[in-house]
Amino acid sequence: MNPSKRKTKGLPKKKNGFNAQAFLDSAGVAKKVKHFKKGEIIFSQGSPADSVMYIQEGAVKITALSAVGKEAIIAILHVGDFFGEGCMAGQPVRVGNATTIMASTVLVIEKNEMAHVLHEEHELSDLFINFVLTRNIRIEEDLVDRLFNSTEKRLARTLLLLARYGKQEQPQRLLPKVSQETLAEMIGTTRTRVNLFMNKFKKLGFVHYNGGIEVNTSLLSVVLHD
Repeated sequence: MNPSKRKTKGLPKKKNGFNAQAFLDSAGVAKKVKHFKKGEIIFSQGSPADSVMYIQEGAVKITALSAVGKEAIIAILHVGDFFGEGCMAGQPVRVGNATTIMASTVLVIEKNEMAHVLHEEHELSDLFINFVLTRNIRIEEDLVDRLFNSTEKRLARTLLLLARYGKQEQPQRLLPKVSQETLAEMIGTTRTRVNLFMNKFKKLGFVHYNGGIEVNTSLLSVVLHD
């Protein structure tokens, strides 16, 4: 398609990353929409890395499996998040697993199509680079958090991130259904420890249970406390 016909010029920018909605609304971008049930595998570790994906509805967890079969959660992703972008940097196979944690709708953009769009639309390319850099910063912060912070702080930070605290748009205070086992895997502790601190947060009014976990922004005090 003639690049001049792509309606991506003048895309509004967001401080916190790639303007996904403007991308989805752009004309001439070849893409597929796939629907997945809860717990369904989107791609597996070792499978060909041939597309970039975007979550339209639902939530997805990215995990990695060690040689001895131990699984680690890399990230929990939500509506508006991209994943599988490693293929754009020459990654031949997936280095992790992507699995839905609820019924999800995922947009799939083939690697060659994504490369073409990014090459032709410089503004779009700048926004996507911003998205990737933001993701890398998050990974570095997660590593520092795991190395230096207490279990209580790690749990509080993870809950705030899952609630999308700090996003320019209104945070989704109600988290998707994430089990205590999953939270324990994410912060590197046991379910017993997670249960202990979740009860503490509930008593202090930092979280509420109402068909899911509702996070109060006052939970930030736990992260900031020395």
